[in-house]
Amino acid sequence: MIPAASFAGKQVSLFGLGGSGIATARALIEGGAQVLAWDDNPDSVAKAAATGIATADLRGADWAKFSAFVLSPGVPLTHPKPHWTVELARGAGVEVIGDIELFCRERTLSAPTAPFIAITGTNGKSTTTALTAHILTASGRDTQMGGNIGRAVMTLDPPKPDRHYVVECSSYQIDLAPSINPTAGILLNLTPDHLDRHGTMQHYASIKERLVAGSETAIIGIDDSWCAQIAERLERAGRQVIRISKRLPLTDGYFADGTNLMEAVHGRYSRVAFLEGIGSLRGQHNAQNALAAVAACLKVGLDLGEIQSGLESFPGLAHRMEQVGRKDHVLFVNDSKATNADAAAPALSSFPRIYWIAGGLPKEGGIEPLRGFFPRIAKAYLIGEAAPAFSATLGEAVPYEISGTLAAAVAHAAHDAASDDSGEVVVLLSPACASFDQFKNFEVRGEAFRQAASAIDGVKPIGGAR
Repeated sequence: MIPAASFAGKQVSLFGLGGSGIATARALIEGGAQVLAWDDNPDSVAKAAATGIATADLRGADWAKFSAFVLSPGVPLTHPKPHWTVELARGAGVEVIGDIELFCRERTLSAPTAPFIAITGTNGKSTTTALTAHILTASGRDTQMGGNIGRAVMTLDPPKPDRHYVVECSSYQIDLAPSINPTAGILLNLTPDHLDRHGTMQHYASIKERLVAGSETAIIGIDDSWCAQIAERLERAGRQVIRISKRLPLTDGYFADGTNLMEAVHGRYSRVAFLEGIGSLRGQHNAQNALAAVAACLKVGLDLGEIQSGLESFPGLAHRMEQVGRKDHVLFVNDSKATNADAAAPALSSFPRIYWIAGGLPKEGGIEPLRGFFPRIAKAYLIGEAAPAFSATLGEAVPYEISGTLAAAVAHAAHDAASDDSGEVVVLLSPACASFDQFKNFEVRGEAFRQAASAIDGVKPIGGAR
């Protein structure tokens, strides 16, 4: 735990008592703050109170006594309208912050030179965070990873000068972290997302921009116009900007040339790393993730040998194009985290011949946006509530069956793929749907796929598969 010593002797209110909220409250108390916490869920309040956290309905609190109000990132700050606690805090002139802000203040207070890499973007955050942390750990650095992935940030070990932090930040967390100041800030990409919570694309982009604007070095993917404009704006303001591109050669920055990761300095190119043969980093989208990780690791002092070694040993992120096993020429890939069509596109673009397991609780738009990948699909195996709608979209373009359950789909896809003599093929779970019709969440769905694939006679687990 990181004790929040910056609020020692002060009174702090807190709303949101899920796992990270309780961890944040404990960190404040450990640092010497007096905390008064609340949640709209009575069970969460009771759980917090049982751990010794003082709780009371904040509607009746004396807000003039609070030095800060700590808000869970899952609670609306601005849209569709501010939560009632936010209105009370603002009415009393109390600053509204989140756990990432607490972390930034503790780092500034106790170890301001501790290397801090913060990652955001609409897509790819988790893979880039996990990859960066893996490279650092594999090189022997003391590395802590958390934030929007894995552990709540205040449960990490306390800052010290040689301890490296890799923190994934959602837009909600950035919005509550006004002093965020990473050594290397990464902004991967921007597409419309969470607009119900941010109102407009402009507001969403401006929040994401804060992470790189406050960084010592801003690493920005410029393959979309929003990020390209942010890079230009920060550079004009005198910030140090490193551009990355998965599509285009750059005059200065880092870009992908097939599986080669290139550095450009005034138009002169050199290879800094390569992804050839690294199954966990297939696809153009992973080239962008790797470029960002390379640039960040170079910034905090790693050499190219350490970085390449880390890339090659990266096991991949669970449930995101996770290679779980192989039987002869058939590869089994768990992409359960692909809960909509846009999220499924990277996996479908990464393999030439696919036995595709798709379906679940459908999202708006279905799989029509994936039509360009249909020629890659040898056969589709449809599950869950979406099966009838997906079959209508596939029509005569792709052979399909309605398998119903994931277990049946895996068994049938494995049988058909084994008979395919066209070279390497993949049995791919990339559902393009939420899981909630048949599974508690995408993790449980992915684990069910992993177990079903592993149970097939002759399937051998791949190194790093969980």
